[in-house]
Formats: sequence, C-alpha cells, structure tokens
Amino acid sequence: MSNTATRPGSSRAIATRKAEGRPALSVGFILASNFTLSAFSLLVDVLRLAADEGDNSRPIRCRWEVLSSAPRIRASCGIEVSRTSGLIDPSEFDYIAVVGGILHKGRQVDDETVQYLKKAAGLGIPLIGLCTGSFILSRAGLMAGRTCCVSWFHYSDFQSEFHEGHPVADQLFIVDRDRITCAGGSGVADLGAYLVERHLGGSNAQKSLHILLVNQARQGSDAQPHPHVEVGATNELVSRALLLMEQNMTQPLKITALAERLGISSRQLDRLFHAALGERPNRAYRRLRLRYAMWLLQNTRRTITQVGIEAGFVDSAHFSRHFKQLFKITPSKVVRPASRPCAVGTFADMPNSAFVSRDYTMPSPIE
Repeated sequence: MSNTATRPGSSRAIATRKAEGRPALSVGFILASNFTLSAFSLLVDVLRLAADEGDNSRPIRCRWEVLSSAPRIRASCGIEVSRTSGLIDPSEFDYIAVVGGILHKGRQVDDETVQYLKKAAGLGIPLIGLCTGSFILSRAGLMAGRTCCVSWFHYSDFQSEFHEGHPVADQLFIVDRDRITCAGGSGVADLGAYLVERHLGGSNAQKSLHILLVNQARQGSDAQPHPHVEVGATNELVSRALLLMEQNMTQPLKITALAERLGISSRQLDRLFHAALGERPNRAYRRLRLRYAMWLLQNTRRTITQVGIEAGFVDSAHFSRHFKQLFKITPSKVVRPASRPCAVGTFADMPNSAFVSRDYTMPSPIE
C-alpha cells in the first residue's frame, strides 16, 4: 500500500469519507496566544462557504475545529475565541493549521500543544503555519530542511532567530512536502482556495472567493504586496530605524521624527548610520524607497507616476533622476510584467511550479 493511500488527506481517504457522508476536507486549528484574528477567520470562511450550499455554513463538505488545551484563546486584538475541542486525535484531520500572531508577548503555545504538533507530524498529517505560525513550527523543530514562507514584515525576525532556516519573503505561501507556510494577510484566502481546489474542486473554491468578493485567486508564488527591502544592519537602533522607514514609504518620515521615535537625537542617529551602513539616514531611506519602486515596476502594472508617488517622491522628474542615479537606467527602461489572469479553475490550471514542493505528494482532487 502506498504512503499516499494511507494518509488522512490522500485521495483514497477523501473518497472514503465522501462515500460515508463525512466532510472531504477537515482542518484542525491551533490558535497561538495573541493570534492574528484575520488569518484564522479568512481560512475558516473559505472552508465555511465551500462546505455548504449558499452561506448556510453547515459543515457538510468541510469540517473545522478549534483545538486547544485551554478553554479560550485571546487574539492580538483582544477578542477571545472558545475552543470547540480539546487536543483530539490529529489523524481525524487532513491538516493541522497553526495560527500565529504577535511574536514578543510571551510564549505562543504551551508544551502540551507542541507535543501535539509533533505527534501530528509523526503521523504524517500536513501542518500549516499561518502568519507567524511558521515560527511556532520552527521552534518545535518541525521545519527542518524545509523552505518557509514568512511575511516581509517578519523576515528579519525569522533570520535572527533561526540561523539555519530557509525563509522566503517574496511569495504568498509555499508548499514543501507535508508543510505549508503562508505569510498571512489576504494570502490566507488564496491558500484556502488552493486547499478547497485540491479536495473539493475548482467550483467550490470559486464560490468561496466570489462570496468574499475576491475576484481572482493568486498562486502561492505570486509576490507579496510589499517586498522585503531592508538593508542589513547589526545595530539594533539602526535596524529599528530601517523598519520604520520600510513602514513609511509613501509618506516618508522626517529624520528628526525618526530619531524622536527611537528616543535619540538626529545627530546620534546620523553617527549610528555612518558606523553601521557608511551613509547618512536620509540616503539610506531614499535607497529603500527606490528599491521599493523598482520592485513595484517589476511586479505591478502601476504607471511610473503612480510608482513614484507610492515610493514617496513628489514628482516624476524627481523620482526618475534619483532612480537613474541608483540603477543606471530610467524607470521607463525597466522590464514590466505581462498581464496574466489567475482565476481558480481546475486543478490542472494551478501549476505545481507555483510551490516549493519536493517529496511529499499532496492529495489529488475529487472529481
């Protein structure tokens, strides 16, 4: 008997559950302390809308459970979610999805949950890391040798904590054998559509997205809306300044305001940047914005004027002059992306090259 046939998420297992009147797609959720509510709710809603006719929400085709050792779990926004079950047999599920959230507000999951995830992995249950759920899986030693998708916002955090990790911050989600990691945000809906497509077919995936007012499903390999453009720095204050710069591209902060946020003077910030990067803060800031502009030109269909404005430049001439100084070409010479539709269709329409996939065979769709 092949490994695929014995897995809970295999095509044979799905067909058996369908014949027995059980949901063809079942996901157990592990919510971290201070988890991101949107990452959880988006995936649940994609499953809920695919599970039943209309929006009746009956778990007919899909099943979802909130699994926890505690009665309630608090989200980062302060809302509490009650568990629907304890840490029951993980083999009841096709996937165990770990929803992360705030990184530095204490421990995200307890020892019992970590052992549960290790048990699920030992049984061959695919594990999903949503938002910073990838950090939880990595801390548990469950991402060894696998590529991990993280948000551009947490890329440096991941590199700092996991020196031997393989983070990717320019894609929405990655499938690497029996691990799926998603950067979070709206990309969770695209991952949900991918899972529904695999288990229930394209029409159910389309239905979920259309009700959620999502026009097209993006592939896992599609770029995150904001690139990771940070320049490496070892000084903590410089790193924090660069992060603030990344978060304020369209309306750049004044260097005095930046220094004030860091609790130091402008002169101190200038000295720190010279020591760490060999340039003044305003030049580093402009370089970040220009690299962001280059990314926008290469990955979006926005006009040069729109790109310049989004990168924080007051007019096209000012933008083009600085762009050419850095890249030695004008914005108009940058190769732009071809327009291509990416709607959810049949499983064959979603190429496996969209994902980093090695030995693990994901379940086939049910006709």
